Amino acid sequence: MAPMDTVHDVIVVGAGPAGLTAATLLHAAGLDTLCVEARDRVGGRLASIDGYDVGATWFWNGEQRVTNLVAELGITAFDQHRHGDALLQDHTGVQRFRGNPIDAPAYRFPTGADTLATGLAARLPDAALRLSTPVTGIRLDNDTVHLQTGSEVLHARQVVLAVPPALAVARITFDTPLDPDLARLAAIIPVWMGAAAKVVVRYRAPFWRTAGLAGAAISRTGPLREIHDMSGPDGTRAALFGFAHATDIGPGFEQTVTAQLTAMFGPPAAEIEALHVQNWSAEQWTSPAGATQQNNYGLFGHPRFQQPTLGGRLHWASTETAPDYTGHIEGALYAGQQAANAVLTAATATKIG
Repeated sequence: MAPMDTVHDVIVVGAGPAGLTAATLLHAAGLDTLCVEARDRVGGRLASIDGYDVGATWFWNGEQRVTNLVAELGITAFDQHRHGDALLQDHTGVQRFRGNPIDAPAYRFPTGADTLATGLAARLPDAALRLSTPVTGIRLDNDTVHLQTGSEVLHARQVVLAVPPALAVARITFDTPLDPDLARLAAIIPVWMGAAAKVVVRYRAPFWRTAGLAGAAISRTGPLREIHDMSGPDGTRAALFGFAHATDIGPGFEQTVTAQLTAMFGPPAAEIEALHVQNWSAEQWTSPAGATQQNNYGLFGHPRFQQPTLGGRLHWASTETAPDYTGHIEGALYAGQQAANAVLTAATATKIG
């Protein structure tokens, strides 16, 4: 390492909600913090197209971290629409059920969940956040972690790896090897949304509400297996959204979705203004190859990810590693907070030592 090279107190890899939470807390605590992100935007799986969420959508009662952040950022959340009847589609046809047992009370973000990420990023100085900077290698040398990013090497005393563990071990070369058992565990822990596609269908008006439907449905035939109302407050910016398995996407997928919605919700469902398909399995900075085959969700929040590795200098932080609220935005915030606390504890111990 050249004498003039900067050694940051901490580098956070990933500018999703977990990484941004860790970075903002560490920066606020006075540590020289740098957050690097492979994408050209912040948010990770908090993503929107035209203001519609194509990643995380909801938060729920009892998720205090999200609730507090929404209040701090001045975001006015609104209730998920649940009123009306639900539908069930199977091989015999479509059945209508009185009431809506599918949707639970939840809250939405008027202009998309990624406003949480942009709000967190705004708390960092411009120099503390680098986009389009994928980390390709990590090496430990005594008390310094070296991170390869393209043609540049960055240096830090502590690192927060705020990406799904399976993505980390697939995309990053650990020149200082991880413990073999930890590496194997990281490789097989599922990526939340890694096997899913989210489909958002925009309409001129929420016609299903007029028909007394909630917009909520379950299908046993697909391709959309679960459907919900994604309209904005008071039905503005009308839309339905659904989840499909990534392996169902292929030629004619959009036409098949249109036919399914028309069969379920009637002829007005064919009058589509726009249709967005977000295939998370195809996102190189979310899902490694084989993500659609990993389904052992019992590995989420595994104790190994609550402990640092590489001599206590590398910390895990993603919704997959959170011991609670895994797969939720709340879980990502929890993991980021947990990693920040671990870094601060390590930094304090180093100073005392």
